[in-house]
Amino acid sequence: MKKTRVMVVDDEPETTKYVAANLRARGYEVITAHDGREALKLFAETPVDLIILDIMMPGPDGFEVCRAIRQQSDVPIIMLSARGQERDIVRALNLGADDYLTKPFGVEEMLARVQAVLRRASRTSYAPRPPLRAGDLEIDFGERRVTVRGQEVDLTPTEYDLLAHLALNAGRVLTHRTLLQSVWGPEYGDETEYLWVYIRRLRQKIEPDPQRPRYILTKPGVGYTFVIPDETSVSE
Repeated sequence: MKKTRVMVVDDEPETTKYVAANLRARGYEVITAHDGREALKLFAETPVDLIILDIMMPGPDGFEVCRAIRQQSDVPIIMLSARGQERDIVRALNLGADDYLTKPFGVEEMLARVQAVLRRASRTSYAPRPPLRAGDLEIDFGERRVTVRGQEVDLTPTEYDLLAHLALNAGRVLTHRTLLQSVWGPEYGDETEYLWVYIRRLRQKIEPDPQRPRYILTKPGVGYTFVIPDETSVSE
């Protein structure tokens, strides 16, 4: 059976050794890079299933590396930083990172995040359901395909999972914790900044006017709900 290959990128040898050793002990194949240039070169040469990427590095930093990788691949990326500031987390997520770990972190926390990110990336489809049509928006759950006015929308796996979960619960208000645990996994619950970023990105991709959303509505202090306008219906 093919092992899951993880690339660990960090300019601190002790962190690289710590992360790599614990991943290998759990059966992962690990390759390492120690700066941004080496990471991009290695990524171009070797297929990987997951990248654990430090932000503060010489040369291209983690933000720049993440941006470059996202231009060509949807491979899951977990960012690492000693700074747990909200603006860094939001910036990383806006660039396409899937998750964020603040140093120092424990082995179990790291492994739980790795497993959760890989689990999300490997999802294929929900149980067979008819497509949902809402105005110009259509969600084909079997094909994991979303179209707006007949044009396919390019969504990341997590963006799709969030939209699908909201749509499958149309009309219900889903709390921040419910959405995080249903889409990201049971290890999550307090990372509301993840929802801010992903909801904003979804609105930019599917809403006629992202500033005045029609489908994904905010319930302040509670969560979000997906609305099917009156003139639309779910296909039979």
